[in-house]
Amino acid sequence: MEYKLRTEKSNITTMMEFILLGFSDIPNFQWILWGIFFIFYLTIVMCNSVIVLITRIDPTLQTPMYFFLNHFSILEICYVTVTIPRMLTDLLNQKGHVSFIACATQMCLVLLFGGLECLLLAMMAYDRYVAICNPLHYGLIMSPQVCVQLVTASWVSGVPVVIGQTWQVSSLLFCGSSAINHFFCDLPPVFKLACGDTFVNEIAVYVVAFVFIMVPFLLIGVSCGKIISNILKPRSARGRAKSFSTFSSYLTVAVLFYSTASTTYLQPRPNQSEETGKLISFLHRKIFFSFLYHVTLMFNPMIYTLRNKDVMTALRK
Repeated sequence: MEYKLRTEKSNITTMMEFILLGFSDIPNFQWILWGIFFIFYLTIVMCNSVIVLITRIDPTLQTPMYFFLNHFSILEICYVTVTIPRMLTDLLNQKGHVSFIACATQMCLVLLFGGLECLLLAMMAYDRYVAICNPLHYGLIMSPQVCVQLVTASWVSGVPVVIGQTWQVSSLLFCGSSAINHFFCDLPPVFKLACGDTFVNEIAVYVVAFVFIMVPFLLIGVSCGKIISNILKPRSARGRAKSFSTFSSYLTVAVLFYSTASTTYLQPRPNQSEETGKLISFLHRKIFFSFLYHVTLMFNPMIYTLRNKDVMTALRK
């Protein structure tokens, strides 16, 4: 990390700054990329805002399913607002300078909203499981109080963990290069710039990832398995189609979310000693998967809207 020392009388202030490489190696595509990501951002915000609006004002959508969908849409708006505007700014000025405080804040918010989305997807899977496999007790099990408690528990459990992770990063010492091989501040590329051993920090990240990503993923898998098993039981074709229609849109969003997120974050990261060509190749792959991930975020509300009769009816009203 770069240290800029400024001495004023007897006071010495250390100003720390990162440089996000992002799109710096492809300046010729600056305006094209800016336009694409700007359209992504507007589409995601507008579509999710419509879902938030109609699920709040339409009486027929005051159910647990749409309660969770409302919060999921809010989280998607928050997530892209933390990342895309910064990317748009970097595309315009081609500098990518970001202060340590701004970087730490972005890391904290990205981790928080990403983790909460995983937890919320698990809750939505449980909601669909109860609705399809235990419909007679659905109103009792998924009462409004229970829904509020589940969402509140997600925030309460997520905030202190993410703050702890960010504090761990802020306590590290940085030296050498200040360049982050990413479009926004994220834990793995920041760890590469730290002096000394970051083994404990990386283990803590893996533990948090297991709790907030793998545990919800396993719960989603179990719920989906039970739902599919229930749908395949002998019943009328109409009943089977109705059960599947309430589950298919959620399953599509969950699969897209986890597949694109894992593909984005499990890409091999080059070592700092590799040549520039490999770094540029890495950045180009990151651009592709960044497109893929944000396209998924853009289509999530559309999938729910176009494949759900209740939402379509509310939109017509």
